[in-house]
Amino acid sequence: MLIFERWKVILCALAVLFGVAFTVPNLLPASVLASAPSWLPHQTLNLGLDLQGGSYLLEEVDTAALKAGKLNELVEDTRTTLRDAQIGFSGLALVNGVVNVHIDNPGQTQSAVTALQKLAIPVGTTGVREVQIVSGADQMVHLSITDQAMAMDTADAVSQDIEIVRKRIDSLGTREPAITRQGLDRIVIEAPGESDPEKLKAVIGETAKLTFQMVDDTVTPQMMASEEVPPDDEVLPSEEGAPMAVNRRAVVSGEMLTDARQSFDQNGRPSISFRFNGVGAKRFGDTTLQNVGKRFAIVIDDKILSAPVIQEAILGGSGQITGNFTAESASNLALELRSGALPAPLKAIEQRTVGAELGADSVRSGAIAGIIAVVLIGAFMVLAYGVVFGGIAVVGLIANMCMVIAAMTTGGATLTLPGIAGLILTIAMAVDANVLIYERIRDEERSGRKPVMAIDHGFARATESILDANITTLISAIILFIFAGGGGPVKGFAWTLSIGVCTSVFSALFITRALVVWWFNATRAKRLPI
Repeated sequence: MLIFERWKVILCALAVLFGVAFTVPNLLPASVLASAPSWLPHQTLNLGLDLQGGSYLLEEVDTAALKAGKLNELVEDTRTTLRDAQIGFSGLALVNGVVNVHIDNPGQTQSAVTALQKLAIPVGTTGVREVQIVSGADQMVHLSITDQAMAMDTADAVSQDIEIVRKRIDSLGTREPAITRQGLDRIVIEAPGESDPEKLKAVIGETAKLTFQMVDDTVTPQMMASEEVPPDDEVLPSEEGAPMAVNRRAVVSGEMLTDARQSFDQNGRPSISFRFNGVGAKRFGDTTLQNVGKRFAIVIDDKILSAPVIQEAILGGSGQITGNFTAESASNLALELRSGALPAPLKAIEQRTVGAELGADSVRSGAIAGIIAVVLIGAFMVLAYGVVFGGIAVVGLIANMCMVIAAMTTGGATLTLPGIAGLILTIAMAVDANVLIYERIRDEERSGRKPVMAIDHGFARATESILDANITTLISAIILFIFAGGGGPVKGFAWTLSIGVCTSVFSALFITRALVVWWFNATRAKRLPI
């Protein structure tokens, strides 16, 4: 009599029950699944872009715009630093990527360099300075952003862009978007179920940089036309008509927002309601208190949406943005403000749409390929090892498939077309383990051992070979997952293969053995029909 511990039997039963319970919902029509009792599992597999259809975008981080923004900030920081240090200067300008400034008093040139050193802060933990400061001839000081700092800033911007894009797409309700880095400055976005790439591009393409800046009403249109604008001001286009001059320094910015929602103004027109954090609320309150009767501009991406007059102090930390919005544009802009501004703009390099019909064809083809694989392998096992042992292998194979699908369903994995290939490869690997076990049992019986000993020794001696083969496959899958991009088709294949390796080992060493032990103890066969 063969012994198989009770806890192993319970474990096998629970594993099979788990596999069946979470696989069946994937086979049921949506209408049937919706009407099923609430205590039954309703979760189904997430289908990837190639199976469900959707939109594909390849975006590139605009590193030139990122550097230009950094240099403009450096110009303003230089102006503020020298003024705070009470150092006279002139000719502050950006020329060919270098900020040049002339120090009026020759005796203050070194003091200026020392004061500006606080702008040369280390980037990260590498000790690399962000700004290089050089004292030149004729009392000139030159400031530039170092290449190493720019490379690190670009890498950080790509990482931040990925997270912000993910938040924006998640807010659209798109299921399981795949957002991965490609190379140094590109981002691949796959959004299953989103059939309009233009809508997707519109939502993720805006930097949505929000600032509140005071309007300088002393600057006339004639001054703007002749470019006689004070250095503290900049001229921005306005949706309300003519361009306006506003202070370069923002009163508050989008980083201080805690919420932004689409709403309606007092006239029933779409608008955006917003709320600041504590710091933003105080700054906004203090500014409006000190500037009653003056105008402030609400600026998004260097364009003035509106420039209302401050009628009274706004101390509540909340307000409303009005403009020429539709309900959809206001909702999208609120989403962008809520998820945060992109640190660097994105440029669309490639876009395409995968139709739902093409995805359905891929699912159908994958299902047919899987069924053919199971039937052919099952037939081979029955012909090679007989009805009993071949049938046990087929049962173990089906249980293994259910466990793989259940694990992917509950784990929130996304099934792609290469993932189906990994699933079919898992079928072959699961049978390979059974072949090793059965051949060992055959060898043991041929050497003269009794059926009990042949089965026991066959499983024991095949275990090492099964573990060796599957561990090496698992290592390969992990390497694929980590080093080959970790996204899209590669991730789908590696993830499915990894799950399949683990379930194949469990199926061969536990479920198959439980069935063989149960059969033998029930029949007490004198010879094994293998």
